[in-house]
Amino acid sequence: MSSKTKTSITLLLALSLILLTFNVTLVNATEDSWATKVPMQQARSGLGVAAVNGKIYAIGGVISGGFVPSSPGSAVYAGKTPVDVTGSNEEYDPETDTWTYKAAMPTPRAVFAIAVYQNKIYCLGGKTSNSYTGVNEVYDPATDTWETKTSMPTARAFLRASVVGDKIYLIGGHGLSPDEFLLVNEVYDPVTDTWSSSEPMLSGTLFGYASAVCDNKIYIIGGLSQDHVVNQIYDTETDTWIYGTSPPSGVGGGAAATTTGDLAPKRIYVIGNTNVGVYDPDTDTWSNGTQILTTRFNLGVAIVNDVLYAIGGHTYSFIPGNYEPLAVNEQYTPIGYIPEFTSWIILPLLLAATLVALLCKQRLPKTAGNGLDGCKPKLTALEACHRLVLSERQKSNT
Repeated sequence: MSSKTKTSITLLLALSLILLTFNVTLVNATEDSWATKVPMQQARSGLGVAAVNGKIYAIGGVISGGFVPSSPGSAVYAGKTPVDVTGSNEEYDPETDTWTYKAAMPTPRAVFAIAVYQNKIYCLGGKTSNSYTGVNEVYDPATDTWETKTSMPTARAFLRASVVGDKIYLIGGHGLSPDEFLLVNEVYDPVTDTWSSSEPMLSGTLFGYASAVCDNKIYIIGGLSQDHVVNQIYDTETDTWIYGTSPPSGVGGGAAATTTGDLAPKRIYVIGNTNVGVYDPDTDTWSNGTQILTTRFNLGVAIVNDVLYAIGGHTYSFIPGNYEPLAVNEQYTPIGYIPEFTSWIILPLLLAATLVALLCKQRLPKTAGNGLDGCKPKLTALEACHRLVLSERQKSNT
């Protein structure tokens, strides 16, 4: 091999290393960070947020501000206090960063439970203008239509819905009376449209909690009460409850989502007020993420490709007690996030093809004119790459 060839190969290897290092630097710079995206078309709080096939749907909520002095920020809608609710339904496309109105939810409400089962969105319970309901309405994004199903046995609000297997679990919540904190654990079967009961949770003195599912277990985190730092874990396979390590700070009117472990380590992210709590279910430990850009209560959180979106919510000033709904949409890239760079796969292949082309050109004087095909005098990197792919395919087929 000539010195010229050695020099070329050395330069190519150095360039590849530089490019790879540059890509890794970009990934590390974006993890555990927030970015502002296009807001909803209508400001809302206490809305339901869910993701289906890469799109996010923001449904229902409270659309006007109010005055509730000396109240916990996420409890301003509790009880019989009248609120201006909507059934508005907006679809968000993270790829184009655009919002589109879709068919509205038939029963306008807020602080209801929302879940996705077989690409349909279930909206259960919640607060209408001045009462609580157990209504169960299902949205099909594929047809942009709604369907009414059997209502929850216990009408309530400030609850979450959790999907495990082919069941939807509706746990806890708040009844219409001021001190009606519920322990109830009602299970909905979407296939048969029927309800059953399971083991109640350990502490019912909370509402407005955050909830997430990981490995067939449901995590009930925080809520507004003296137990706002509690972490209750429900095992759906054994129908039993245990306490997990409490979050480092209170969670009231927050929301949670679980990263899958594909593009980011498997964690439960709890977002509310200003805080981002990061929970590792395997080690039962907590850490803190970068604080949210916009402080708020009763927001919705959805996750697409292990990236989180915190949508809507409301501001609250303890003194004098004013609150106002928000249209804000902020994107959070989780800790340890590594996007799938297709260039990482292509780069080694192009490097190999270029090296083959250089070697073939060096061999040309020895083979030209000897009756053999040798290497083409003008073999390009692309041609060499194509030959390598064909060769590998032939090997795999034999």
